[in-house]
Amino acid sequence: MKAVVYDGPRNIKVKNVADAKIEKPTDVLVRITTTNICGSDLHMYDGRTDMEPGRVLGHENMGEVAEVGKAVDRIKIGEMVCLPFNIACGFCRNCEAGFTAFCLTTNPPMAGAAYGFADMGPYSGGQAELLRVPYGDFNCLRLPPEAKDPEKQLDYVMLSDIFPTGWHATELAGVAPGDSVVIYGSGPVGLMAALSATLKSARQVMVVDHHQDRLKLAEKIGAIPIDESKGSPVDQVMKLTGGKGADKGCECVGYQCHDPQEQEHSNLTMNHLVRSVKFTGGIGVVGVFVPKDPNAPEELEKKGEIAFDMGWFWFKGQRVGTGQANVKRYNRQLRDLITAGKAKPSWIVSHKLPLTEAPEGYKHFDARDKGWTKVVLRPAA
Repeated sequence: MKAVVYDGPRNIKVKNVADAKIEKPTDVLVRITTTNICGSDLHMYDGRTDMEPGRVLGHENMGEVAEVGKAVDRIKIGEMVCLPFNIACGFCRNCEAGFTAFCLTTNPPMAGAAYGFADMGPYSGGQAELLRVPYGDFNCLRLPPEAKDPEKQLDYVMLSDIFPTGWHATELAGVAPGDSVVIYGSGPVGLMAALSATLKSARQVMVVDHHQDRLKLAEKIGAIPIDESKGSPVDQVMKLTGGKGADKGCECVGYQCHDPQEQEHSNLTMNHLVRSVKFTGGIGVVGVFVPKDPNAPEELEKKGEIAFDMGWFWFKGQRVGTGQANVKRYNRQLRDLITAGKAKPSWIVSHKLPLTEAPEGYKHFDARDKGWTKVVLRPAA
């Protein structure tokens, strides 16, 4: 099969590799119809993780069931399914509690596994023609018949990661109807957090970034764009909230955050959030922070640490929630919002490319080139 293979920093190739196949009776084999390049993939692409050369990338996947293992009872050949980026067993203590991002079975001794991702187990990614799905009955989300339509797939594929992750950011922050919310980052996850806050009836949703094309997308769903290149985002948030700060805040960038001059500062968004969110407010952090990054430009960042404004955080009595999204906790209800026409996450898609053009897609997405907001790959194209 053809697959997108990581060969080293900023060096990916589309290669012929061994076909994915059923390995255990509980596996499902999916023929991938739609798969995305995720902002999290760029940490590996940039050489900022310990991703091994030769691995197949891709954790935002959907497709048609091609084969099922002998122990698979629920999922049938021919069904359209979306796969959570978390690979979970469904029966360990964490999975039973709903923490499928921290499964204790699929990647010991760590908690949590994912497709084609550094330190998240040996599993191949889905930027390929076929994908092996462990514990298929649990991990496959059935989709309605309309998901066979390639255009509708642009909505449903977002259930694999970024839509649930954006929703998770608002859950961690505690967003409730009537809240004002500030979101740092207008990449795909930040835009999904803005959509989620809107669906939750937040009265005011502000999105901070310095990329004009992405801020315009936020504006399309009624969010207030805050261009940090035009002045302190904290001051702008304070002005919009009458000097009180936002009720809730979401961090949707991660440790490779950059200022408007494109200088990297690992603590930038976290400290801006502390200053932007009101006393007793809540903060949800879904941007990726890693335990170590030897290639980081800052000494603290190399050790997975940041210079955090703990004094103001404590003084303001704020609370923070962090971590990867437990996709299974949200993906059914979000699927049903899409099916009912209440949510259309595909509004962020900028490029639909055949799998063979993945290297160009990565290059432009990584450079944040104008107009490259979300890249979808089509292995069958």
